[in-house]
Amino acid sequence: MYQFFVEPSQIQGKRIIITGSDVNHIKNVLRMKPGEEISVSNGMDGREYRCGIEEFAEDTVVCTLRFVKEEGVELPAEIYLFQALPKADKMELIVQKAVELGVHEIIPVAAKRCVVKLDEKKAANKVNRWQGISEAAAKQSRRGVIPLVHTPVTFQEAVETAKDMDVRLIPYELAEDMSHTRSLIEAVRPGQRIAVFIGPEGGFEEGEIQTALAAGIEPVTLGKRILRTETAGLTVLSWLMYHLEE
Repeated sequence: MYQFFVEPSQIQGKRIIITGSDVNHIKNVLRMKPGEEISVSNGMDGREYRCGIEEFAEDTVVCTLRFVKEEGVELPAEIYLFQALPKADKMELIVQKAVELGVHEIIPVAAKRCVVKLDEKKAANKVNRWQGISEAAAKQSRRGVIPLVHTPVTFQEAVETAKDMDVRLIPYELAEDMSHTRSLIEAVRPGQRIAVFIGPEGGFEEGEIQTALAAGIEPVTLGKRILRTETAGLTVLSWLMYHLEE
């Protein structure tokens, strides 16, 4: 079943109005017909609104609500991925897969070893692109919300943003105690906010690691192998998803 996102104002009782680019996609790409069922979310409350297509207008698709599925697909905890900017287009892959795995928000971090340097204009264009990928991935994976991708921040700003979160983890190549890492993951509880810090190619600088440790961010190991930046975050997200949905 196809899923689409609408603004809360477009859900009007039993009448749901779809506008924008989704209209063309439904009419001319998917070639759907009146009576066919689609899934709609408002991107905020996690509910799934099942509705049937009623009619097509020139720039809208009018649907009738059939029922609301209260039990959504969102993880019972909010995971915030603080991802250091990687080279090339790796961030696009990271955003896509992180959304599929249930991330709540993604905060790009301009760490010291990041090769990519974005000025204000380039950053705005990149964030728009990443947000579009987040929306597409949310549709594909039937998410109830569209995870927000933030404007890049400095490492210090990232640490400050995460200071009030319940669990804060940073994979560190010198961390060795897998049993400690396991205990931290297993201690995560529904309703908590979890920050995951992932370094760039080459990892965080030692000074950044010390800043994180001084702020109470817990170092964890990802095993005996060195993982790429685009793999490390997805590994932690997979662990958390498995634990929270177990």
